[in-house]
Amino acid sequence: MVLDKTGLRDAATVIVLRDRDTRPRVLMGQRGAKAAFMPNKFVFPGGAVDAEDAEVPLARPLPQLCAARLTENAPEGIAHALAVAAVRELWEETGLVLGRSGTWTDPPPQGWRRFAATGHLPDASALQFVFRAITPPGRPRRFDARFFLLEAEELASDPDDFSAACDELSHLHWIALDEVRRLDLPFITEVVLGEIAARAQDASPPASVPFFRNDDEKSLFLRLYGAPQPD
Repeated sequence: MVLDKTGLRDAATVIVLRDRDTRPRVLMGQRGAKAAFMPNKFVFPGGAVDAEDAEVPLARPLPQLCAARLTENAPEGIAHALAVAAVRELWEETGLVLGRSGTWTDPPPQGWRRFAATGHLPDASALQFVFRAITPPGRPRRFDARFFLLEAEELASDPDDFSAACDELSHLHWIALDEVRRLDLPFITEVVLGEIAARAQDASPPASVPFFRNDDEKSLFLRLYGAPQPD
């Protein structure tokens, strides 16, 4: 089967935050100049959900509130696949392990073999769903992206060790929130960073999750478990 990469695809993005109580920093990397989607832009690690993600077991699931919000205006059962994709994309693009020590009961799918070799099972319990955005029509790639916030201290690996990363993102580094806008950022990343900066000192789940929709003639900024944003 040939995958239609121009169609709308579910995706997971991970915003890793450290030094929350002092000078908060986030992990970002730069996409390649020849990338079909957002070339040269600095972004958070993330990507599309793979078909096998729905079948990968989690050592611990998403928090109940997080999972419930992910199901609003979304296919049934998508929360698990999104959580697995978040852990996988973080691993693939940065080499960082979000997992719990353990042995896989069944052989891991091919895309998970390197992760499994670290001696960990994927663990989604520290992920916090904080933003959702749909890529506008007419772009070469379109995603229904869910953004997850993760504190670096929840990682099972050294947050400064990117040696296991693939080459999809270059210049992986931690950058302070008060400096991040010096980078070449996509518009939606700037919007998300505004939300993160506003919540940097608050570890509790947001009262409602911003949802930036671009899937029809109008762009709507909504709140999941809330009401439309005023103009």
